[in-house]
Amino acid sequence: MAHNSLFRIYSMTKPVVSVATLVLMERGQLLLGDPVAKYLPEYAHMQVATDGTGLQLRPAQRLATVQDLLRHTAGFTYEFLGNSRVQQQYAQRRIGARSRSNAEFSQELARLPLQFEPGTVWEYSRATDVLGRLVEVVSGQTLGALLHQDIFTPLGMTETAFAVPAAQHHRIAEPFAHDPDGGVPMQVIDVRRAAAMEGGGGGLVSTAADYASFLQCLLNKGELDGARLLSPHTVALMLADHLGNIPVNGTLLAPGFGFGLGFAVRTATGISAGPGSVGMAHWSGIAGTTFFLDPAQDLWAMLMVQAPNQRDEYRQLFRNLVYAALTN
Repeated sequence: MAHNSLFRIYSMTKPVVSVATLVLMERGQLLLGDPVAKYLPEYAHMQVATDGTGLQLRPAQRLATVQDLLRHTAGFTYEFLGNSRVQQQYAQRRIGARSRSNAEFSQELARLPLQFEPGTVWEYSRATDVLGRLVEVVSGQTLGALLHQDIFTPLGMTETAFAVPAAQHHRIAEPFAHDPDGGVPMQVIDVRRAAAMEGGGGGLVSTAADYASFLQCLLNKGELDGARLLSPHTVALMLADHLGNIPVNGTLLAPGFGFGLGFAVRTATGISAGPGSVGMAHWSGIAGTTFFLDPAQDLWAMLMVQAPNQRDEYRQLFRNLVYAALTN
């Protein structure tokens, strides 16, 4: 491990793509209330799976919006989060295959039913992958090109991308073949060559220094070293809870947390089993990376790991140690 090691950051890609979406919003190129189908017409006539022994479908009562994609209330799911009939179809169609382009992925996903009625349930999902395709259509660029132009170049994130060039392969952090704590090791994505899909939900590779610049920009309310990505008002919108009374499905969102535009946000000082201020934001990547951002304490913290499993215990330990070091 070195200071400039390259990490597969998986779902820590999501906040980056969410910022890119809000940049387009500030330019007037999209509205958060716009239906997804305005830009991706394949989602204009979605069907929702209903309860029962068979896979019964009915038309969705409303269209998912850009805001729904950002906050994971669009009705989608992840194939690895359960064994529902919808999730089985995701797996059978290999919906996460990186051999499809973003456009092909979106078309394939739109052929499958929704797990939930849009706007009614928070379910961690393929929504940010859809968002990655949506911003391609809005901007007229590939997702990689858009992120490079609007985020990586202004922030000096010169080593963040969807693939690692051959000359830098020796810097890629690799997991142990077997988890020393036990469990089933996960197979990490191959980032040594470009894939057809530039996954907005989990495809980026980055360094600690690069992602630190991204977090500092958010802590600075949208600006870093004279480069402003977003207005302070838009960053505040991003860090606000967008769920309200919308119920949460699953255990990925801890008690005491809602969800903003791209990551979890703390809504109460208590309830959660760990420390943190109201307004603290956090998210992680499936291969062990994690961060949290606490504007009330004027701090961010990040742990870059490349492990066979998610290291949930270490994430909480890391957060506890950081807050234990604060004395005022």
